Amino acid sequence: MLNTITTEEVRKKIDAGEDFILTDVLAANSFEARHIPNAKSVPYSTNFLEDFEKTINAAKDADIVVYCASSGCQLSVLAANLLVDAGYSNVSHFVDGLAGWMQAGEKFEGEAV
Repeated sequence: MLNTITTEEVRKKIDAGEDFILTDVLAANSFEARHIPNAKSVPYSTNFLEDFEKTINAAKDADIVVYCASSGCQLSVLAANLLVDAGYSNVSHFVDGLAGWMQAGEKFEGEAV
């Protein structure tokens, strides 16, 4: 079963200065327009795992949180499952994604902000 994390829990991790890797798996143009502060862009694709490892270079026990557009978007579920299957042991799926972040009134970074 995949670990999940809420908007409130992500906000608490950011506010506490926790060392975690927030990963946006949406397309690069979406990330450029709007993303959660401090997130890293690794768009989901058939090469996601390879791209993640090249871009992020995280330890297998790193605290990793992945998100996409909303609870209806399955890209972050697919990405999180790939990471878990590859041996990453501390992966969480941020279910609400960008929509939940916006609904909570949180700030974004990006060109459209």
